[in-house]
Amino acid sequence: MEGAKPKPRFVIQSSEAESMSQSSGLTLAQLLPSLVSSAQSLARPPISKFPVAAVGIGASGRVFIGVNIEFPGLPFHHTIHAEQFLLTNLALNEETRLESFAVSAAPCGHCRQFLQEIRDAGDIQVLITSQKEAQFTPLSNFLSHPFGPHDLLPKSTPLLLEPHHNALSISLPNNDNNATMKLRVAALEAANASHAPYSGSPSGVALLDSFGNVFKGSYVESAAYNPSLGPLQAALVAFVAGCGGGYEEVVAAVLVEKEGAVIKQEHTVRLLLQSISPHCHLKAFLATSLDHHH
Repeated sequence: MEGAKPKPRFVIQSSEAESMSQSSGLTLAQLLPSLVSSAQSLARPPISKFPVAAVGIGASGRVFIGVNIEFPGLPFHHTIHAEQFLLTNLALNEETRLESFAVSAAPCGHCRQFLQEIRDAGDIQVLITSQKEAQFTPLSNFLSHPFGPHDLLPKSTPLLLEPHHNALSISLPNNDNNATMKLRVAALEAANASHAPYSGSPSGVALLDSFGNVFKGSYVESAAYNPSLGPLQAALVAFVAGCGGGYEEVVAAVLVEKEGAVIKQEHTVRLLLQSISPHCHLKAFLATSLDHHH
């Protein structure tokens, strides 16, 4: 063994992205397509064997990578698409805007819809690297009659990537060990950052790996409902992006969801965890809302 292999990188800081674009004589957007094929090797598609990568630029100038993830033995709706991974990666890193992205294959309808959760989604520039004369075109060309948040929500509602807090709290018992405490706090933070304006059922998951690292993810809803991304999937994005290990390294998980919510995550979270890391111990907690007008 040659020593530990370098961790996969799913975020490139703005200073490094800047110098990469300067040394290649390309703009940052022009540089994106060249990053796509190497990013495809980070995908985990054991069923389709069809790796997809999406590489995007945020408003901060940072570059973010997203890849597709499939779980053998489970229905396809558990799958994480590359564009969903990309947006979750932006959210985890508190990026407020996706300016443009290059992707290895045309975004499927599911992802065109999922991207509508961003304000002014139609303006996001998209380039498909597998097309011959590839060039950036606005997302509105790919989804010409969008159904989105504006059809269901007041204009003032915070959308995906926009700061908001769901005002949830859980009582923390004093007899918790340190790791459980850390996991609960992280899962609560994730639930409070969850984008669930349609059901009012925010939730978050935190995962602990065998090295003591904590990864958290927030549930993200879509105006079309089905393309929504579960909180465990979002936490697995953080896990894959943060360490790149095998799922069996996940040893404990905490789910926090809102008490009395119309959507319950616990059964589906248990099912997926059981399938990918059978020894992982899951605890679920119900949170109460501090904001009763919600």
